[in-house]
Amino acid sequence: MPRVVVISPPFLSHAQPLSVLAGALARAGADVSFACAPPFARLAEEAGTAFVPLTVSRNANTGVARSTRQGARESERLEEFLGSTREGAIATLLTQSRHRGEDMLADPERVLAEVRGLQERLAPDWFVADQLSYPVTLALHCLGLPFATFCPGHPTYLPHAPEALFGVPYAWPRAVRPAARELAELRRAASDNDLAFTERFAAVARRHAPEAPAPGRAFALASRRAVVFNYPEFPWLPKHPPSGARFLHGGHCVFPEEQGPGDAWERVLGRLASGGRRVVLIALGTFLSARDDVLATLVRGVRSRVPDAAVVVAAGEAAPRLARYAGPLVHVARTVPQRWLLGRVDAMVHHGGNNSFTECVASATPALVLPFSSDQFAIAHDAERARLGTCLNPATLTEEEAGAAVRRLLDHVPEGLPRWSEALRRRGPHWTAGRLLDAMGSPAGSG
Repeated sequence: MPRVVVISPPFLSHAQPLSVLAGALARAGADVSFACAPPFARLAEEAGTAFVPLTVSRNANTGVARSTRQGARESERLEEFLGSTREGAIATLLTQSRHRGEDMLADPERVLAEVRGLQERLAPDWFVADQLSYPVTLALHCLGLPFATFCPGHPTYLPHAPEALFGVPYAWPRAVRPAARELAELRRAASDNDLAFTERFAAVARRHAPEAPAPGRAFALASRRAVVFNYPEFPWLPKHPPSGARFLHGGHCVFPEEQGPGDAWERVLGRLASGGRRVVLIALGTFLSARDDVLATLVRGVRSRVPDAAVVVAAGEAAPRLARYAGPLVHVARTVPQRWLLGRVDAMVHHGGNNSFTECVASATPALVLPFSSDQFAIAHDAERARLGTCLNPATLTEEEAGAAVRRLLDHVPEGLPRWSEALRRRGPHWTAGRLLDAMGSPAGSG
């Protein structure tokens, strides 16, 4: 029985799928510990694994970003990020680029010491590391410990070519097409980050592991045994160069049967869906639920253009401000049981986050995608190209176009949804766990 430690950053959108994978590994026969910040201990309990407290980032998001306790500088960056989303795609990506060093590579020496301590206490056979937890990957590299990489976002988060830059979408949806000069500015900022991260990786490695191979390009550092993409294997995705690693497109990280949220939510959904009414879920993720202006536009648009439909809104801290829309056909909640609701609702509006996207495809739920940041533009592009839904620009969104887009999704199932939903159902965490155990059990060098 291999002993495995799954390390997650303290963000619900990362910890949730990683805990599901940890549970699948445990059910496949591994002795698994889930390592994350203390507020996420419940995820290990739900997954049926041991829990190890480990905090690998100053930032945190336990479910609603604005209400998560964190330092003043982290809160300041969050507000700057949210403000930039009102200006559009390039402004947001440039803000994220400026924040990248503080967000993603804080305290690499402390994290290295923590990972060394984990190894000494638990003596795992191998680790699973979140690809965006760069200090963890660097620590595992420096310590020469075997690990698998879990990519929580779009597969191009792991650069596939020298010209591919982390933070620059590989493709854009039709509704969001930046000007050439804006793209050039973004590429310069991303290139500067690429160099800065690589130099910092090299400096840490020289101090702590001078005998180890040089880490090379920081954003491309990943396992040489197995890389898991929590994403469909679309044929047009850029191919990663051979590295000796097995690239596993697990498709999604949702168990076939999601635990019910209780009688209260059963009653809510029963009320909304009574009389054969169609139900639309609106959820913009744990960070972007703060954009209550967009949520309000969506609610008004759906209610005006699809008056026979009911709406569930995940509003985060904006729930009190959106309470005026609540009524017989609109349910406003701070958080919602999204994975349980999917498959029970008729359409979803989301932000293009990886979890929302893959969960919609796996549950065959048509989606309107509103990309704001990060890899959401690439995901929105893939959703369009695979004919899984439609995309609009949240920076210019109107009630009329939002309502019309949702009506089209309700009236006509997107052409590609049956095919890709079936493909994803054949994979998932059980499929991924089995192949990951096989890949990590084969002889290979560390990492």
